[in-house]
Amino acid sequence: MSTHPPMNISTAAKAGLSLGALGVVFGDIGTSPLYTMRECMAHLPAVERVDGVLGVLSLIFWSLVLVVSVKYIWFVMSADNHGEGGIFALLALIHSTRESQTSAPHAKKRLGAAVIMILIGAALLYGDGIITPAISVLGAAEGFNAISPAFTPYIVWIACAILAALFWFQHRGTKEIGGIFGPVMLIWFVTLGGLGLWYLLKYPSVLRALNPSYGLALLRHPPGVVATLLGSIVLAITGAEALYADMGHFGRRFIAAAWYGVAFPGLVLNYFGQGAFILSHPDSNENPFFAMAPAGFSRAALTGLSILAAVIASQALISGAYSLTRQAIQLGYFPRLKINYTNAEHSGQIYVPFVNTLLAIGSILTVVLFGSSDHLASAYGIAVTGTMAITTVAYYLVARHNRGWPVWIAGPLCAGFLLIDLAFLFSNARKITDGGWFPLAIGAAVLAVMHTWKLGRDEIFQRVYGHNVTEGELTEIARSKHITRVNGAAVFMAGSPRGTPIALLHHVKSNRCLHKTVVLLSIITDEVPTVHYTEQLVVFEIGEGIWRAIGRYGYMQSPDVGVLMERIKAHGVPINPQGATYFFNREMIMSGGSARMWEWQKHLYSFLSRNARPAKDYYQITPSQIIEIGLPLQL
Repeated sequence: MSTHPPMNISTAAKAGLSLGALGVVFGDIGTSPLYTMRECMAHLPAVERVDGVLGVLSLIFWSLVLVVSVKYIWFVMSADNHGEGGIFALLALIHSTRESQTSAPHAKKRLGAAVIMILIGAALLYGDGIITPAISVLGAAEGFNAISPAFTPYIVWIACAILAALFWFQHRGTKEIGGIFGPVMLIWFVTLGGLGLWYLLKYPSVLRALNPSYGLALLRHPPGVVATLLGSIVLAITGAEALYADMGHFGRRFIAAAWYGVAFPGLVLNYFGQGAFILSHPDSNENPFFAMAPAGFSRAALTGLSILAAVIASQALISGAYSLTRQAIQLGYFPRLKINYTNAEHSGQIYVPFVNTLLAIGSILTVVLFGSSDHLASAYGIAVTGTMAITTVAYYLVARHNRGWPVWIAGPLCAGFLLIDLAFLFSNARKITDGGWFPLAIGAAVLAVMHTWKLGRDEIFQRVYGHNVTEGELTEIARSKHITRVNGAAVFMAGSPRGTPIALLHHVKSNRCLHKTVVLLSIITDEVPTVHYTEQLVVFEIGEGIWRAIGRYGYMQSPDVGVLMERIKAHGVPINPQGATYFFNREMIMSGGSARMWEWQKHLYSFLSRNARPAKDYYQITPSQIIEIGLPLQL
């Protein structure tokens, strides 16, 4: 499981965490120099070349400072949920505040504007998870063009082959390849800084770009021209959201150390070096990143290293999509899917086959559809900037309601961040017709699934448990002379920690019998990343041999009912977990009811319910011990 790293650890361990953060967290933003400067120069306004280059460098530098260093590392990353970050961590924090303000802690949560907004941000991250591997690998593969033009017809297929191998290897788990991530990215950032420093020493006057006036001068051009330029500038900060999303793996302190100590200097030196190269080679039409390396072996080595860095950048987004999916499942916003654990020592390292397949198909089709990284850059950025803006609004809500900040502090601060986010977001609006529709379409599809699943689950919960049989009524049923008590134990899975499971009532009604030992087991997901072992289980006796057990887990944990039953037995419940029978509801959804859902949502929910992984599989129970009872429900 992901936990916040302790502060009292050895120097070697601290260095290891910082190195690991360098490999996992900064892969995406670290490969931006492959294409950012090239795109910026392609959309430079009609100005004198020196002023244009200095203006672009100034905008890139101050974007890195304000967005990454100030917004994310100084402020957003301080809003953690027990050490965990990411868009769903903000959702959980907002929910926890609302629960504390109501007298009904288990009241049904409405999908209000804040929740819908955060779901949109999460949905856009899936679009980013498809486009980032495609543009990173394709941009690196284009380095073969700098070696020889003969590679040009094969670039797309080289990129597709690399992506296919990358996604195929996912089932082996990140443990096998994670060990090289940090060292490779350290070499990568040192190489970035070294190349940039070499040309910076030749043309030191580009350091004038540290003066923000050069960037502001470019922003005085007509809005359409400025928007086009900012749509390219934003490529330099793509991946900033990963700092917050992956905070639980390494901790804010070590991510900041990796940023300030290695990543930020390497990026700044490389961008300024590319600017120096462009000014010293005014007639060159090559990608300045690869052109900085001498032709021959050095350029070929840089291409190979860039491909490795691109694969690592892709891996970070792929792993992030797995974690995002598990969090959505645990919080009830996504259907159950098969999750494989690839490292027995770290439950955060998971593999979700269905998500991996969709990402693989999406990324490869993206490469084939767009054909080059400059075309793909037209689709890149709109999903990232949308998520950044949503993060700012969500952070404002957390700062006000969770941290108690007054409006006069939280308001201007977040307004400043939002101004930058919206400037980048609106500058990417022109990309919608040029390819920006692609991540938006992906995000819309994912949002429809999450919103529909949550609405459907809430409706089902209300219908199943809205008029429940109380515990007192259940004990009266158990004492009835018309009910035969048989030897053995039965475990009835209950969605609510109150009342009586429908499966039990159906069983008693149909068979007129009840086991001598009955356990009503509820698995509850709390809106915290992890629940401590000592707080995960509550067991108490209702009466007449009926017990209630409540297992509580965080959204970064996955329950194992087999292990939980052994703990229930240790609490004094007379049960043999290996010999018990487990009863589940098997929902059969029909449309045409009075549920407050659109008709298309009812059909979509029915489809998702039929194809979701059965709860009996999700809870890791031996199939021979399971009995499913059909539960027809009309939405």
